[in-house]
Amino acid sequence: MKNFISTQDWSKSDLQDILDYAKELKVNKFQDNLKNKSIALMFFNPSMRTRTSFELGIQQLGGLAVVLHPGKDAWPIEFKLNEVMDTDSEEHIIEVAKVLSEYCDLIAIRAFPKFINLEEDLSDNVIKSFAKYATVPVVNMETITHPCQELAHILTMQEQLGDLSGKDYLLTWTYHPKPLNTAVANSSLLIASKFGMNVKLLCPTEDYLLHDTYMQNAEENCNANGTSFSITHDIKEGYKNADVVYAKSWGALSYYGNPEDEKLIRDRYKHFIVNEEKMAMTNNAKFSHCLPLRRNIKATDGVMDSDYCVAIQEAGNRMHVQKSLLSTLLKDK
Repeated sequence: MKNFISTQDWSKSDLQDILDYAKELKVNKFQDNLKNKSIALMFFNPSMRTRTSFELGIQQLGGLAVVLHPGKDAWPIEFKLNEVMDTDSEEHIIEVAKVLSEYCDLIAIRAFPKFINLEEDLSDNVIKSFAKYATVPVVNMETITHPCQELAHILTMQEQLGDLSGKDYLLTWTYHPKPLNTAVANSSLLIASKFGMNVKLLCPTEDYLLHDTYMQNAEENCNANGTSFSITHDIKEGYKNADVVYAKSWGALSYYGNPEDEKLIRDRYKHFIVNEEKMAMTNNAKFSHCLPLRRNIKATDGVMDSDYCVAIQEAGNRMHVQKSLLSTLLKDK
């Protein structure tokens, strides 16, 4: 039994097989790969694209999605071991994972970091607890990483640019009024480096560097591919000759759990917005974003409405790659 928690756990060739089958499913949407299969979709946090793409994708493959919101339409869950459960939690993850495994063929989890304790969030305890106690495959619908978004992103880049080997890839930090999750940014580094691109991280200061875990993984992937991983705080240097520009907002790790003080720092860097002038510095780059995106905060209307913006294509590809992934995980079940 294999889980899909991080693409770093999967080989490039296995990921490419998922992408290749996703291309087939774009043409032939309706299959019976999940006939008589049921999948639990557990949302600890809100969703629009993820829920819609998973529910419709499962339906198109003949399966049934059971959508649950713990603490709302399902009981609150306790994840700590040896806990005296005398507060809000009504049942323990051990029972939840085992019971859902009795009912369903796969469990998918969306559980964002809580932005209080960095080490606790990095441990990814919610989804890893499901993986530990479930007896069916577990899929990450976004936690501290967002591997399904990674698959959609890389499929879009392959459709636009063909072979990605040696392409120059820029992940740029952008301003947002709130300190957001690092999941998509972490995932961006992982997938771009795994698929053979030269990866550059642009952020305002060292405060906005991503966690060493993901930067080290990116560097290791680049070393294995004979490509480069670099960091810059200079906007012109970041955009220069880029073939791909991927934008994302995230909070400063050095101010983790302290959003008020972090905002005083973040508000200095509104000029990191992606605009037409910055995109003109690139090698006719494609621009994308995971969405949702605040227009004229993260990127200008001109960028979002341009021919080189492929964010909608990437969002559409979410459904196809997820259908391929679910088919892969359940094909032998």
